[in-house]
Amino acid sequence: MKLITAIIRPEQLEEARSALESSGVQGLTVSSAHGYGRQRGHTEIYRGAEYTVDLHPKVRIEVLASDEQAHNLMDIIVASSNTGTAGDGKVWMIEVCEAVRVRTGERGEAAI
Repeated sequence: MKLITAIIRPEQLEEARSALESSGVQGLTVSSAHGYGRQRGHTEIYRGAEYTVDLHPKVRIEVLASDEQAHNLMDIIVASSNTGTAGDGKVWMIEVCEAVRVRTGERGEAAI
């Protein structure tokens, strides 16, 4: 099993979610996040005062997937989240040793 984590633009969330659902994903977790990458921060002027925006709003998506599905789901997230500009985000995958569905006690890929 793999855990796929993606940090993407908030405005791309609905497109990524619907693309994942279309590919058969049964569940995912979405969290609010703030951060920066290569685009770094920028300065803005608000009511005459200049301030620096260091952390940009992002969305974190987590999907638990079988080994066979994982690379395909990563490709789906990348394709549906790509705007072609800096700050589109990152997607990564890590190995999951064990998963348990709390309600039924199912383990492993049956818990997905």
